[in-house]
Amino acid sequence: MVKNSFEAVIFDLDGVITKTAITHSQAWKKMFDQYLTGRQQVYGETFVEFTKEDYLTYVDGKPRYEGVQSFLKSRNIDLPFGTPEDSLALETVCGLGNRKNEAFNEVLANEGVEVYPSTVALLEQLKKDHIRIGVASSSKNCEAVLTAAGLNHFVETRVDGVVSAEMGLKGKPQPDIFLTAAKNLGVDPDKAIVIEDAVSGVQAGKNGNFGLVIGLAREENHEALRSNGADMVVSDLEEITLEDINEWFHEGKKKDSWTLNYHDYNPANEKSREALLTIGNGYFGTRGAMEETSAEESNYPGTYIASLYNRLATPIADRMVENEDFVNAPNWLPIRFKIDDETWFDPNQTNINQISRTLNFKNGLLTRSLIVTDEENRKTAIKSERFVSMYHPHQACIRYSVTPLNYTAVISFSSSLDGTHKNEGVNRYKALNQQHLQPVKEGGEGNLSWLLVKTTQSGIEIAEAAKLTLTLNGIPETIDFGVTSDAGIVYTYASHQIMEGETLGIEKMVSIHASHLDGKNPLQSAIEEVKTMLSFDDLLQKSAEAWDKIWDKVNIKLTGDRLAQKLLRMHTYHLMVSASPHNRQIDASMTARGLHGEAYRGHIFWDELFILPFYDIHFPETAKSMLMYRYRRLDKAREYAKEYGYKGAMFPWQSGSDGREETQVVHLNPLTGHWGDDYSSLQRHVSLAIAYDIWQYLHITGDWDFMEEYGAEMFLEICQFWESKCQWNQDTRRYSIDKVMGPDEFHESYPDTEEGGLRDNAYTNIMVSWMFDKADELVKKLSLTTRNKLFRKTGILQEDIEKWNEIKTHLNLVINEDGIIAQYDGYFELKELDWDYYRNKFGNIYRMDRLLKAEGKSADDYKVAKQADTLMTFYNLDQEQVAHILLEMGYSLPKDFLERNLRYYLDRTSHGSTLSRVVHSQLANAIGNYQLSSELYRDALTSDYADIQGGTTAEGIHAGVMAGTLMIALNTFAGIDLRGERLKVTPHLPETWKELAFRLTFKGVDYQFEISKDVVQVMTDKPAKILIFDSEFETTKGATLMYIF
Repeated sequence: MVKNSFEAVIFDLDGVITKTAITHSQAWKKMFDQYLTGRQQVYGETFVEFTKEDYLTYVDGKPRYEGVQSFLKSRNIDLPFGTPEDSLALETVCGLGNRKNEAFNEVLANEGVEVYPSTVALLEQLKKDHIRIGVASSSKNCEAVLTAAGLNHFVETRVDGVVSAEMGLKGKPQPDIFLTAAKNLGVDPDKAIVIEDAVSGVQAGKNGNFGLVIGLAREENHEALRSNGADMVVSDLEEITLEDINEWFHEGKKKDSWTLNYHDYNPANEKSREALLTIGNGYFGTRGAMEETSAEESNYPGTYIASLYNRLATPIADRMVENEDFVNAPNWLPIRFKIDDETWFDPNQTNINQISRTLNFKNGLLTRSLIVTDEENRKTAIKSERFVSMYHPHQACIRYSVTPLNYTAVISFSSSLDGTHKNEGVNRYKALNQQHLQPVKEGGEGNLSWLLVKTTQSGIEIAEAAKLTLTLNGIPETIDFGVTSDAGIVYTYASHQIMEGETLGIEKMVSIHASHLDGKNPLQSAIEEVKTMLSFDDLLQKSAEAWDKIWDKVNIKLTGDRLAQKLLRMHTYHLMVSASPHNRQIDASMTARGLHGEAYRGHIFWDELFILPFYDIHFPETAKSMLMYRYRRLDKAREYAKEYGYKGAMFPWQSGSDGREETQVVHLNPLTGHWGDDYSSLQRHVSLAIAYDIWQYLHITGDWDFMEEYGAEMFLEICQFWESKCQWNQDTRRYSIDKVMGPDEFHESYPDTEEGGLRDNAYTNIMVSWMFDKADELVKKLSLTTRNKLFRKTGILQEDIEKWNEIKTHLNLVINEDGIIAQYDGYFELKELDWDYYRNKFGNIYRMDRLLKAEGKSADDYKVAKQADTLMTFYNLDQEQVAHILLEMGYSLPKDFLERNLRYYLDRTSHGSTLSRVVHSQLANAIGNYQLSSELYRDALTSDYADIQGGTTAEGIHAGVMAGTLMIALNTFAGIDLRGERLKVTPHLPETWKELAFRLTFKGVDYQFEISKDVVQVMTDKPAKILIFDSEFETTKGATLMYIF
């Protein structure tokens, strides 16, 4: 007997095991139609019957009273909830639910229960193979139905409406009943199957992270079940075998972990999906907009080239406001088709029968399949595949095909390169001048076309060239192409007669060059290159091989949690799209939102602090390139510091093309028409992040050449700046740092003051102390020749180092008697916030600053944080380091000061930044609160996937949180500590994680780890000393070291 790869199957009841779904549907209809008829008589409301669609959408699969509420809400009927004991006569939610139950029981008593033979056959097979069986149903009649059907002997656990009420379980689409059933069976969800016929049921299976969710489309609702989470969809269980199920667990589930899939077209979510379906290679990225769409309410095509910026001014009120934006480069995607002389196909103006989109993280291929029907009932299958080459930074390709399914016609294609658009990816920027491109040259000949545009201020030329090949049933056709053009856009046309069932395709190979990265004459480079590009398949193979080399380094393999596995790979993929090994030669750092959108205008922030560690351990040359981006702008940082009366280098909060401060210093209040100060640029801690990044890069890579030539100069110039920010306070007998903002961002100034900035931000002061200590260590390690050269270049003297050593132990902090470190001097005097009031009123309170502002209040007055501030110190430095720094400063705190501070600040944090949960997850783990750590981590991990901030993903992914979640998996859960001279491993995997496998490079040694609940296995490419918990071991090259704990 073949051993099954799964351990349990959990069945829904109605519509899966028994045919009572029809009975339920009839009972619901009888009850609601009677009730709605009564409302017509009493209230004069127009009677609209309860339909099958109403049943499937609002009540199917849900607990009875939730179903009543859901349907009534759809009809704008508001009734009191009542109690489950309400009589049938009462006009309450529970009263109506009880009427429905009465109707159901009457039918059940009169007609009995009919079962589905294929389900019974599967139950018998599962029982024979010793597979655990459970039933999870919202029905309170579950036991009675199973008894009437004679099936109770199959069922080992039953979690139904009665059990749910007793245990307080949430109904579908929450996964509570299925997870409870799995727990009762003693089986991990990852090894269990859910079989459901309702949309809310498959959603529950997906939300429970089950190993397989089977959708049973009794109502011909295949697409609805698939788009809501079903991995397999069948009309009846006779269509699926145990071999099929085992094949899913052997291969299908693995393939699913490498893909992002969408099986519906939802205009409201489309822009967020476009961001998550982005393809790219670090040189440029292209959003996953469909080829036939243009910038409109539901769609936004975008191509972004690393460091492609343009600066424009806009008249606002009585001022000219200047902004530098991340330019949306010419759109190379457009391909459209039409049937005979009809209009060009538009997915927003047609009936979509089926749609599926799959992004393959493993090779960067985005595939879309459509079946559409037009007004004349002509059915057409459309398929497109596209990728941006990871092998060659300038190349991309689309393969697009059309198949008439029930007609014969002339199919015409239109392909274009389009540079006529504005930047319109962020709604709040639309009122600004966003016309960044101007046409220079466009044209074409035969199957070649080209376009050259130029940015209006920065003068960067962007060139695109395309080569087309027409195919019939996959075989190239020799035809005449037509080319037309207007200013900033070029079109290429092709037409061909095809028969029903034939496939007409077009391959579009594209080369993209930009003058700021590739030198003069990018148009010539693009045209010459595209001529050499052979075919879609040839280019894809080379790109896939390049991706394989990347994944060999960066893949994190996880068992036990299929969603986490998928999202770890999705986050890795999007980081590689944003900055890859190609970026070694590019003068750019990673924008906060990747190459995926225009939010934050593509500027560089402190997010590098979360991002660079990933590159340090996998692609140190790319990490160094990001640090070189900062070095090349060191002179601007010096100018910025001097402008404000400081020494050294003060890096800007927002950096773009040349390193000047891009943050606005004033903003217009649209209600008053008055200009007010914007203090965001006071987040001077960005310079501390850069210093930290430099030190971490040196520590992990051992790259002293970089440090001596570039890094030390930046590091010491940042130290000079902070020294000039430190002022001696005669009252406290300590140094203070004033006019800064911490990472929190909600607090910009003191209450009722006209000046921005805060005094003695704890994160800032502790990190300054850490930095001054490392500066002393750095200078001592430099050779005398290098040190003297560096001192001459920066003007630093040995006396300055000694001054820094004095300051580092005398910086001011405010700490209360409970060991809570004040976020800044004056924080404890702020008012407490009534969190329950705002949660009950708004639900989503991430942006408490905006909610308070809408009420005429200010976050400056309250103890409320957007994200970790004081606690951010413990993300950078471990508890022992922080304790040592505080002790050196003369502060003695309780042993559990981290736990106290975490509890205190977590209660006062709204998590308005996706980065917030990353930091708090790590700290919760550090104090042993593993459940909280896992919960916060799951929220961070799904933040873009679920777009938890209500649409911000549409403007670009959050690169910092993506990198942060990867590093939490390695540093926190796998317990890889790189902060010492030797790598240390102290694993504590989340409950559902069974095994984690990954690679990293530390101090020139390549480590391969496999970590489970009780075993650490490590192999290195050269001998290395390693700490596992507190035991020291030495590895042997190529041999596996195993430690059981």
